Amino acid sequence: MKFIGTGESMLSRSDVVKRMWDYIKENNLQDPSDRRKIICDEKLKDLLGVETFTGFTVSKLLAPHFTKTK
Repeated sequence: MKFIGTGESMLSRSDVVKRMWDYIKENNLQDPSDRRKIICDEKLKDLLGVETFTGFTVSKLLAPHFTKTK
C-alpha cells in the first residue's frame, strides 16, 4: 500500500480502512472540535481529492482506488 508505505500490494477493503484510520489518528487529523470531521494533510488531499471529510465517508472516498477481483 504505497500511501501508507507498506510493501503490500493487495489488502482487503477493511484492512485499508483500518490503516487509513490509524494514519488519521497518528497524524492528529481529526478536528478537535468535532472528531467526526477529518482535516486532510497533503498526502490525504492528493489521495482523496478533498480538503475535509467525515469519518462516515472514508469507504466511499477510497472506493475508486480499489480494483475488482475475480
